[in-house]
Amino acid sequence: MSTLGRILKDIAKNRAMLFMVLPGTVWFFFFSYLPMAGTIIAFKEYRFTQEGFLASILQSKWVGLDNFKFLFSTEDAYVITRNTVLYNVAFIILGLIFSVGLAIILVEIVNKRLSKIYQTAIFMPYFLSWVIVGYFVFSFLSADKGLLNQILGYFGMNPINWYAEPHKWPYLLVIINLWKTIGYSSVVYLAAIIGIDKSLYEAAMIDGASKWNQIRHITIPMLTPLMTILTLLAIGRIFYADFGLFYQVTRDSGMLYSTTNVIDTYVYRGLKTTGEIGMSTAAGLYQSAIGFILVISSNWIVRKFNKDNALF
Repeated sequence: MSTLGRILKDIAKNRAMLFMVLPGTVWFFFFSYLPMAGTIIAFKEYRFTQEGFLASILQSKWVGLDNFKFLFSTEDAYVITRNTVLYNVAFIILGLIFSVGLAIILVEIVNKRLSKIYQTAIFMPYFLSWVIVGYFVFSFLSADKGLLNQILGYFGMNPINWYAEPHKWPYLLVIINLWKTIGYSSVVYLAAIIGIDKSLYEAAMIDGASKWNQIRHITIPMLTPLMTILTLLAIGRIFYADFGLFYQVTRDSGMLYSTTNVIDTYVYRGLKTTGEIGMSTAAGLYQSAIGFILVISSNWIVRKFNKDNALF
């Protein structure tokens, strides 16, 4: 049988499964893969014409790597890169620790109805937009009517102008990000823990293992492959920042830029000022390329230690 014949036979054999993944495949094609052709704008001085978007791309002048100079030729290049990477490192490490820990705690709650209430409560912030979260944060940190300043005043302390104190925001942003995202992440690990064979815990209890030893020698090792894969995927986006977190929550306060300005907010402000679409496309391509290199490198390191935990 020819190669084409074998392929057609496999398609016919697995047609039910292929139809199941078809909607997702179509979605990825139109919204993820097809737009990749637009990366050519990163190397052009894009100017819109009345002939349409595609004609505008083709007729725009080639400028080589000039659009990339926007990110690296200013004094802010080091600051925005440092902030983006360090925040994401903190989000990845702390998010992993707290998500796994919270999932283990939820599993150990004896009252399952109470456990469901807790799960819902910690999961709800994930559905809030950063605009709403920004107003929540402002209600706490407002210089005039903020709850924290009122508490400080109750104890005889002077109010703090939080939106003019850049050194406090690295801690605030990490806490806010964990509060919003930890519920979603913990549910993923919670599902994995529930899927662990209960006989392993029963055997450990018969051997006299404490609850901590069960977590240490059964739960954590069984979660390690999932933890590794999710961490590798997060590393791929280490040069991306959550725009809403750094723009909406900080209320775009210029006094906080030294600790809150990241690549995404910097590019957005530059796009508003200059209107250069090629510049923003170059930034996106740069972030994607670095992320791809980091994922490949991290996966290679993981494969050196344990091939089963590698992403591919």
